Amino acid sequence: MPPKPHRILLDRVSGYADEAAAYMRRRRVARRPFARLYYPNGRSADHASDSTSGAELFVAAGRLIEVAGKKAKQ
Repeated sequence: MPPKPHRILLDRVSGYADEAAAYMRRRRVARRPFARLYYPNGRSADHASDSTSGAELFVAAGRLIEVAGKKAKQ
């Protein structure tokens, strides 16, 4: 028995909505600032900027950038 025409349209619209939702999730994830640490064994860990460890990493990174910028100007 062939599918009913309204089911085909509903499935197509649902598929487009799923793709749009996935795109928005990827975009939000890609645009949030985070710090990624790499460990010697190949493992990595992401820390969001609003977490305690992430905030500490952002402060440390900012200090490193300041120090590197001062040495380059001399």
